[in-house]
Amino acid sequence: MSEPATAAGVPDELRRRLGVSDAVVIGLGSMIGAGIFAALAPAAHAAGSGLPIGLALAAVVAYCNATSSARLAARYPASGGTYVYGRERLGDFWGYLAGWGFVVGKTASCAAMALTVGSYAWPAQTHAVAVAAVVALTAVNYAGVRKSVRLTRVIVAVVLAVLAAVVVASLTSGTADAARLAVGSDAAAGGVLQSAGLLFFAFAGYARIATLGEEVRDPARTIPRAIPLALGITLVVYVVVAVAVLTVLGPKGLAEADAPLSEAVRAAGAGRLVPVVRAGAAVAALGSLLALILGVSRTTLAMARDRHLPHALAAVHPRFKVPHRAELLVGLVVAVLVALGDVRGAIGFSSFGVLVYYAIANASAFTLTSAEGRPARIISVVGLAGCLVLAFALPLFSVISGAAVLALGATAYGVRRFIVARG
Repeated sequence: MSEPATAAGVPDELRRRLGVSDAVVIGLGSMIGAGIFAALAPAAHAAGSGLPIGLALAAVVAYCNATSSARLAARYPASGGTYVYGRERLGDFWGYLAGWGFVVGKTASCAAMALTVGSYAWPAQTHAVAVAAVVALTAVNYAGVRKSVRLTRVIVAVVLAVLAAVVVASLTSGTADAARLAVGSDAAAGGVLQSAGLLFFAFAGYARIATLGEEVRDPARTIPRAIPLALGITLVVYVVVAVAVLTVLGPKGLAEADAPLSEAVRAAGAGRLVPVVRAGAAVAALGSLLALILGVSRTTLAMARDRHLPHALAAVHPRFKVPHRAELLVGLVVAVLVALGDVRGAIGFSSFGVLVYYAIANASAFTLTSAEGRPARIISVVGLAGCLVLAFALPLFSVISGAAVLALGATAYGVRRFIVARG
């Protein structure tokens, strides 16, 4: 295998500024985001009273993926995440496929998060607010990763405060009933798996820590500590919120809720908190959008360095030490997407692509040796199998559209290789 990829010797290298707490904050900003405000309802619709089982399955797969990603990121502390790991451990094609799925899928997710900000903050001007949010956060990222971390700290604090208010209001209300947590006959295996697939993406933000590997100080120590810390905190938050909401709404009420956390506080008799929850959802979506732009731009940078994307995107700003061209392009594409229409209903392939991305990460981790910090083999095997099972348990449209987008990327890769070979 090749030597670990580092920024050393790269003319346009990023600056290592982030410590453990910074990396944890970025992970929390990615995970404790809009997903917890929106993912619970469709997951409850799929699993019914089996929702807690779906959440547990999603957490197990997320843990395996996080462990594999952390070990790989420590070994290869460069921008790009699984694009780099797949390339180094499995071959150029697998790295490219992971990077392609991540960039395309997460760009669509950026648009969805921006529209979520607009729909919560000012429903009458959803698209205008969404575009403004993209422009503002692209500017924050352009000014340097440290500024992004400062803003993310504020966002995480606000969102945690809002979630705490939801939990307290729900659990202390007279309508709370622990019997609503019981798993009944409506919890079919297929529905539970589908709910796990939907809930998994509320955990997937820890990838942002890995994709920022080139900007982390002492990555061999920082990344393996930051990823499980961020994931563990997020899991505790999600379990507490899910339990609180279920005790008030029950599986059926949760499944039918358009805004489940708002409905929970209303059902708990705390209607005055509804505007606060709506504001919290908007802020959470901002946090997710900020972290998504960071992650997509760094993977774009890595692919541009290898000329899988235009090489001009590999430039790093001489002052701010960020991939400014990649960030500007991502911001422009997302702004155009949200200005043209509502893409939230057309990003099923994003979910499929992210699970394939992590499947490649687990397969890459399986090839590590003990001397390279390989995780226990069972972790990589369970992570790989879990990703594939959850990917194909998603709704049929998500599977078909996701597979089509990956096939398009594979075709583009093949055409490029053919042209280079003929060159």
